Amino acid sequence: QVQLVESGGGLVQAGGSLRLSCTASRRTFSIYTMGWFRQAPGKEREFVAALSWSFSNTYFPDSVKGRFTISRDSAKNTVYLQMNSLKPEDTALYYCAARTRGYCSGIECSRSSEYDYWGQGTQVTVSS
Repeated sequence: QVQLVESGGGLVQAGGSLRLSCTASRRTFSIYTMGWFRQAPGKEREFVAALSWSFSNTYFPDSVKGRFTISRDSAKNTVYLQMNSLKPEDTALYYCAARTRGYCSGIECSRSSEYDYWGQGTQVTVSS
């Protein structure tokens, strides 16, 4: 079992920045890929970013590319989502997810069904 705890959400004005953190409860040698997803009220869960833990490959959808970055600190079992130039449409509950069944790549990493463990989410609200 892997428990994931997100933090760092909050209220920010449009154009501002936030950094989300996700800490795993166990050593990350069993985690191949970490992902971030978000879900706004009345909408489907949406892929935001993914990171291959060992090779540091990253994946982003066009909606956040150039504004969001994902990184990790192996010593802290933590992955970060740095969000810059935030827009009101970025408002959502943000979840981190861990994939332990093996590496994914490209579009595979963007599917929520490809992840094995999920955090409880942290709310991000961007005001206009």
